Amino acid sequence: MCYFTIELRAMESKNIVKLLKRRDNAAFQKIYNDNKEAFVNFAKKYHIEEYDSLDIYHDSIMVLQDNAIKGKINGLKSSISTYLFAIGKYKIFHLFRERGKVTISDEIEIVEKNFDFDVNFDGGNLTNQQTLLKKGLKKLGKRCISILELYYNGYDLDEITDILDYSDKNVLKSQKSRCMKQIKNIIFNHE
Repeated sequence: MCYFTIELRAMESKNIVKLLKRRDNAAFQKIYNDNKEAFVNFAKKYHIEEYDSLDIYHDSIMVLQDNAIKGKINGLKSSISTYLFAIGKYKIFHLFRERGKVTISDEIEIVEKNFDFDVNFDGGNLTNQQTLLKKGLKKLGKRCISILELYYNGYDLDEITDILDYSDKNVLKSQKSRCMKQIKNIIFNHE
C-alpha cells in the first residue's frame, strides 16, 4: 500500500470522525450500512450466531460514535472500519468470556522465550505449555486479558487505549507491562 493511499484513508477517517462528533445522522447511517454485512461475515469466523453478531455490531458502532463525540479518536490512524471491527472483536471476546469460553484469541501466536502460546482451549489435548497458559489466564484479571488479546492480535497501543477507554496511552503501557510480567511469572515460575 502506498503512502498516498494511507494518507487518503487517514484524511477520510478524520472527516468522518468530525461528522460523527457533530452527531451527523447521515454519516452514522452510512458507516452503519457500509460495514454491517462485512461485520456479520467477519463474526462468522468466530462461530457467532447472527443475532449476537448484530447486537455486537450495534454496540460497537455506538462505542465508535461515543468515542468520536468524546474526542478519543481525533488522531485515528486506521480506517473507521478497522477501528469499528477492533471494537467488535473485543466485544466478541468479551461475549466468549461471559459464556465461559476461555480464549485469548482464535489463533494467537506469541513466541517469547521459545514458549508456545498458540492456544486453542476448545481442543482436546493441550500441551504442557498451553495448560500452564490456561491456568495463568485464570489468575489474570479481565482487564489484563482484554489488553493482551488486543495487543497480540495486532492492535497498536493507541487503538487499545480507545477501545478499552483508557485515559492515556502511557497508563495503558504501564498496565500492559504489568500484565505481561504477571503472566510470565505465572507461567515460567509455575505460580
